[in-house]
Amino acid sequence: MKKICVVTGTRADYGLLRFVMEGIRNASDLQLQIIATGMHLSPDFGMTAGEIEGDGFHIDQRVEMLMSSDTPVGVSKSIGLGMIGFADAYAQLKPDAVVVLGDRFEIFAAASAALVAHIPLLHLHGGETTEGAFDEAIRHSITKMSHLHFVAADVYRKRVIQLGEDPQRVFTVGGLGVDGLSKVKLLERDALEAELDFKFGRRNLLVTFHPVTLEPGSAGRQMQELLLALDKLEDTHVIFTMPNADPDSRVLFDMVASYVKDRSHTRVYTSLGQLRYLSVLAQVDAVVGNSSSGLTEAPSFKKGTVNIGDRQRGRLRAASVIDCEPTCASIGQAFERLYSATFQTSLPDVISPYGTAGASEKIVQTLRTYPICRIHKKVFHDLPEPACGES
Repeated sequence: MKKICVVTGTRADYGLLRFVMEGIRNASDLQLQIIATGMHLSPDFGMTAGEIEGDGFHIDQRVEMLMSSDTPVGVSKSIGLGMIGFADAYAQLKPDAVVVLGDRFEIFAAASAALVAHIPLLHLHGGETTEGAFDEAIRHSITKMSHLHFVAADVYRKRVIQLGEDPQRVFTVGGLGVDGLSKVKLLERDALEAELDFKFGRRNLLVTFHPVTLEPGSAGRQMQELLLALDKLEDTHVIFTMPNADPDSRVLFDMVASYVKDRSHTRVYTSLGQLRYLSVLAQVDAVVGNSSSGLTEAPSFKKGTVNIGDRQRGRLRAASVIDCEPTCASIGQAFERLYSATFQTSLPDVISPYGTAGASEKIVQTLRTYPICRIHKKVFHDLPEPACGES
């Protein structure tokens, strides 16, 4: 049996990885190993390792790496602690391959340790761009450390190949966020309100705003502009989810907590979990902020997205995404467009650029059939020279 080790560090990547993990666990010729790290093990971020176990999974190793500091120094030290922890975890588990997703610094540590340990690395959701965050460079670095690639769209496949990866090792499978929607039975509105102790209103928004890590010091100012814009809305209930563990995230934590304290029409949750998050998404008018969910999942619900600033600049987006600047005036204009009759009537026709369901099954099938033990060495794939007269 192939021992496939899946690394998860946040509530977000676990929601995408969950059904890949189930597929590995259910395959007769694969053995699932799970390493939980990062925010999963932090009380400040909801100790979401419990959600993994609540779904029936066994966590084989816990890699403590997240420092309480949200400064660049703290993040760098967290990466170092992570590499030490992953080195020990891999030595104990002896996996045949490691599966990682995305672009966060926890995953960079996991990938680096796997590379040095000569463990084949399988990367999900590579080739994407997020020009406002240092995640952009981390994602492409992980691509160069990886041996197999599972991407969400053909344009991302082309980009991974452009980075020198063998086309025969790059598979377009679609978005895992879209895939999960077909497998989760959502909570009905009444049950969801009881779960959240929150009543939805005539209008409702789901807000997640992360620091823009390539714009240091901007988080508080941009969040203040968003909160001012939200205050101008009438008869609108707002659910906030807290940001990821990034530099300046604690500034945003404090601002959101202070904002909701005296506003009964708002609530904040450190982590909703996949079921409640998707159930909320089905009930609101739009996702607001700069989370990837607004681009990858909201369009499949035929919901609008108010995407603020540059954090997600470069990603594929559906016609349901309204881009705006991180200013009160620009965000306000985006809200006006969101609730306009023209925009609302266009939503039923929105098509997600991230495909349809089936990504998890495609990934697991490749894990079962691909000769993973023979992919340690890679050859840089050069693109053909353009013909004379071509650019």
